[in-house]
Amino acid sequence: MLESPSHGDDDGLLRLISAGNEAAFLEFYNRHQGSVYRFALQMSGKAEIAEEVTQDVFVAVTKNAKYDRTRGSVLAFLYGISRNLVLRCLEREKPYLTVLDDPDGEYAGGMADEHDLLGELTQNQRIGRLRKAVLALPPVYREVVVLCDLHEIDYAEAAVALGCAIGTIRSRLHRARALLMEKMRAGERCGV
Repeated sequence: MLESPSHGDDDGLLRLISAGNEAAFLEFYNRHQGSVYRFALQMSGKAEIAEEVTQDVFVAVTKNAKYDRTRGSVLAFLYGISRNLVLRCLEREKPYLTVLDDPDGEYAGGMADEHDLLGELTQNQRIGRLRKAVLALPPVYREVVVLCDLHEIDYAEAAVALGCAIGTIRSRLHRARALLMEKMRAGERCGV
């Protein structure tokens, strides 16, 4: 008799998934699809790529992806798979990749308070510039910003997800933040 997947830990769910348990897959998917989708969206700037990557990550989990708990968390494992898939999509779509244009999607802002419309507009413009600046970073810098700053995972988990040393994560993050500051200051000077 199969274990009940309800409220199981990720290791247990993955074992059940490898045995073909559909309920375990659904619980695992529901638990992690949001994080995988947000990572892919923040890395690519395109909802279509994020949707494709999210689907492909979970297909990989059901087919042959092998999780080793000694190497890091399940989320780091999923980010690692996602990263590889996003980079492939970006390479394939490179000639067509544009800046983030998502007026009605995940990044859409809420309704502005009618008492502070100018403040809300200014804040939305800053956020828009920051998103564009993140998307303009080379992928090796973008991925550490997305993982460490936006998804708030620690350096060790980011190192596992990206398959590099913690020192590499630190140096890339330092350089990425410097590049972002340059881009933001240049945008403010130009009034963009």
